[in-house]
Amino acid sequence: MVGKGDRRRVLLAVLRCLATAGVLVTAYYLLPLASAFTPATIIALIGGTVAVALLLLWQARAITRSTQPTLRAVQALATTLPLFLLLCAVAYYLLQRSAPESFDQPLSRTDTLYFTMTVFSTVGFGDISPHSQLARLLTTGQMTIDLLLIGLAAKVLAGAVQEGLRRQSHAPTNSENGRPPTAP
Repeated sequence: MVGKGDRRRVLLAVLRCLATAGVLVTAYYLLPLASAFTPATIIALIGGTVAVALLLLWQARAITRSTQPTLRAVQALATTLPLFLLLCAVAYYLLQRSAPESFDQPLSRTDTLYFTMTVFSTVGFGDISPHSQLARLLTTGQMTIDLLLIGLAAKVLAGAVQEGLRRQSHAPTNSENGRPPTAP
């Protein structure tokens, strides 16, 4: 049976996930993205992808120590995934601004976010397509990292949840309610 405290934790986790996604999307629309797509952009994209991977690993460690590992894993995914997708959308937006012929039509921030999501979800409606070699390489790179992110994130987060649950089952229990003591 789900207790009142558990419902409250789930509700707070959902609100944190929504707030995180909201802040990230708001930042995407408000950031001044006036620079061109340059080799520095590629380095920043690679650095951002490495930062997302490090965030995922840090989150996995936090999951193993959490009193609510499954809930913590959902929160980790709700932070990591939007961050990566918005990173890709920024790269497409900068590419469009510096080389308009890269895509078959002019793209706004919303269009690049939409394109990023269609590539990530593998839906590929075909209404926006990369035309330049650089845009195709960038899109291919996103597809590759998408597959890796989905597979590795699932494995890392599921493993962290399993470890967190294993630790909980071996933790001393609070004699009053039979549950593991909660972390501060």
